[in-house]
Amino acid sequence: MPINQFSGQSGINSGTLSRILSGHQPIAMNHLERITRAMDLPEDHFYSLYVDECFYFSSPTWRRLRPFLVRSAELGRLDCVEQVVQNLLENLVYAPMLFEVAEGLFQEGLWQAAELLYKNVSASEKYQNSERLAVCQYRLFRIAIGDDQTRNLQAAHIFEGYLDRLDEADQLEGLKHLAHVYFSLHKWHKVDELAKKMLQLATIRYNLQRHSDRRESNEKKTEKPLYFYILYAQLIRSNVCEQMGDYPSALDWVSLYMDGTWIQEDDEEVKRTVAQFQEWGTANRLLYRVMAGQYEALSEYVEHISHRPDEIFTALYSIVLSANRYDWKVDSILERFASYIPYRTDLAEYGVLHNKQIITNQYTQFLAELAAYYLNNKRKEGIGFILQSLETSARINNESNVIKCVDLFGQHRNQANEEENEQYKVQIGAYL
Repeated sequence: MPINQFSGQSGINSGTLSRILSGHQPIAMNHLERITRAMDLPEDHFYSLYVDECFYFSSPTWRRLRPFLVRSAELGRLDCVEQVVQNLLENLVYAPMLFEVAEGLFQEGLWQAAELLYKNVSASEKYQNSERLAVCQYRLFRIAIGDDQTRNLQAAHIFEGYLDRLDEADQLEGLKHLAHVYFSLHKWHKVDELAKKMLQLATIRYNLQRHSDRRESNEKKTEKPLYFYILYAQLIRSNVCEQMGDYPSALDWVSLYMDGTWIQEDDEEVKRTVAQFQEWGTANRLLYRVMAGQYEALSEYVEHISHRPDEIFTALYSIVLSANRYDWKVDSILERFASYIPYRTDLAEYGVLHNKQIITNQYTQFLAELAAYYLNNKRKEGIGFILQSLETSARINNESNVIKCVDLFGQHRNQANEEENEQYKVQIGAYL
């Protein structure tokens, strides 16, 4: 095809096209896109060759490499992302620019590509006591968190060493996410320690902000208002007290986070936030009475959560837990809310009880508690719930719940049929 014809087909000036083909002009990213499209090839067809073009046949320029990195990430070409990053970091001057791209990819939800960049930038700065290194580790922690509890714990341990190097605004979010991980792992003393730190830091910053005539223009803003972190830390501490069976202390913390009268700001966001914490507090006051064995509070609690669909699953877990603890009969409640028992991932991540890792872990425990409830009431369907709990526990690597399921199955093995016994052996074999 003559150059003039391909020029018309690709939309590239024929003189430019001639210089590109003769090697006298580097190929810009938009030229590559037009050439590929004119040849009716997939957009990333020449991407591997373009890495060579950028580094070996011409001088690397950020003007070409930045859009190439971003587009490679968008198309899932992690091989090209990694090649570009490794070549660029031979010159550490590119580290800040790669970090900036990683932040953009992280915000866009392109976490796999962002992870590659953060890891490489971290490696280039591992001997520096820089905030950028700390932010990289924070983002890698966020990316690493998933269903596997062992991996989550390892990621949390690594990130904690960098927490204090973060800007205080990021520290508050970091403390929140660390608390979620340790909450899902039932490490209550650690959760309380993190909540104390969050409360102290948020309170100091809020008081400084309140008594300052002006905010420093270069001061980084927190993801949520400072008063949110104060109330949230109090909520976490209340939940920790509940988990440790200290219901009077839990109720004291409820009174604190339900009180928003000290908040100086007066706008719609404040009203929404205070209303949300007051709603949680109202529900938790009833819940703590139920967990403390006050059967008379159960019906009131059930009616309260019946109007709040997002609260029903977590409420059912607490109700079954209390039923097993105090030998209550709650069949009518389970029948009423049967459609809320299957695991759901669409709960809003706004409170401690709605964090995905916590919900996933709680679901495995809920199945085991439900199995115990049915088996204690001589109902064979409990065996099926043991097997479901065992499968989910193995998937998220929850060893303590696996042991609980093994004990339960051992106690009630005589109620299992041949197929259930075989399924149990397969699941245990796979886990071991």
